[in-house]
Amino acid sequence: MRILGSVQSTIHPGGNPLTLHYGSLYWPSTWPDSPRYPHLTGTASCDVLIVGGGMSGAVCGLTLARSGLDAALIEQGEIASGSSSSNTGLIQYSNDITLSDLARQIGEKDAVCFYRACKNAVEHMGVVAGSLPRDVEFNRRSSFYFASAPEDAKQLREEYELLDRHNFGAEWWDEDQIAARFPFRKEAAIVTHGDAELNPYRFVCTMVEAAAKEGLAVYEHTPMLSIEREDGRFAVRTGEGLIRANRIVLAVGYTPESAGSKRVLSKLNRSYAIATKPLPDLSGWHERFMLWETARPYLYLRATPDGRIVAGGLDEPQRQPVLTAADLRQRSQRLLAEIVKLFPDLRPELAFEWCATFGESADNLPWIGEDPDRPGIYLLLGYGGNGSVYSTIGAQLIRDLLIGEENPLARIVSPRRTCGGRGLSGSRGV
Repeated sequence: MRILGSVQSTIHPGGNPLTLHYGSLYWPSTWPDSPRYPHLTGTASCDVLIVGGGMSGAVCGLTLARSGLDAALIEQGEIASGSSSSNTGLIQYSNDITLSDLARQIGEKDAVCFYRACKNAVEHMGVVAGSLPRDVEFNRRSSFYFASAPEDAKQLREEYELLDRHNFGAEWWDEDQIAARFPFRKEAAIVTHGDAELNPYRFVCTMVEAAAKEGLAVYEHTPMLSIEREDGRFAVRTGEGLIRANRIVLAVGYTPESAGSKRVLSKLNRSYAIATKPLPDLSGWHERFMLWETARPYLYLRATPDGRIVAGGLDEPQRQPVLTAADLRQRSQRLLAEIVKLFPDLRPELAFEWCATFGESADNLPWIGEDPDRPGIYLLLGYGGNGSVYSTIGAQLIRDLLIGEENPLARIVSPRRTCGGRGLSGSRGV
């Protein structure tokens, strides 16, 4: 199903529609008959209720089901119909904030701990993908992070040296090494290993499918309208139904209003992405590395198993996606032009194009953990360019918190943390 010109919206508790993406999305077209689930009518009960059926909710649901916890998941639309459908499927441990910048922000020890957790999360995603009953197109790839301009080489070198000092296995490539492998020249680049690509729509839908078979109760078209306390438990009203739970995990994606927490400081932007028609020959693309750059906002590219190029970027500081075909096509043509600049022998043709909302936290770290203002309610908000990795980290961390196990990342990503010197209570994407 190609959804050209479609608009996907969600409703936050205030009742106003929030548009998350516009255009023709590639990934849902790869599985037009993905599993569907009933909506909740009447009353249900569980120990842990997950709100949100995107990447965060799906991996959390599978993690809790496989840990033997009594859990349910509600999604106001259909599984993977929100931001997960517009995800471009680059799975990288490097963040929008570099390791060196993060070290300056939170200290080198904690920054390395966080980056190490991101790298481990990619490994774990591979294990999860291999355990699923369907192919989700998870393939290991290296990433190529290049200097957009010659003057960026200095900061790139600093990043490489810190990665190298902490044994992340990065490589430094100079201009000649790059030119020997690609049809373009750049001053310098870092090559990181241990990353991956996947089909995010198939991954999310298949995780939920597997989790449902392992005990997760799943309800689509079941919006969270209110949360109340009744007899020591939470009562979540969904319109036609009511579900009671001891704990709640809010995996509500890029609708922070739905999280209802004053601790969440986020910035919502919009970004653009395209998928080309399959190309007959990508031999000039060295090992199909995933490409991204030092410029902000940055361009990023990957290939699909059938030879398409997925490219994204051109971020703009506005929450609402563009809502006309002409505005979208203008940016899509720019992305096509960027592909040709790097690979002048290719003749990419546009097949899918979309604009989507994405979120960043105020300090470039996800919000994961129990809301200190509302005991029993947990936030799982993987805001950032590699939100799929954050979701995986978050699912494991939430599981640990629910069963009382220590997790070294809990303090770093906790909603209790401070940001920019302020207490929060006081104040590569798509």
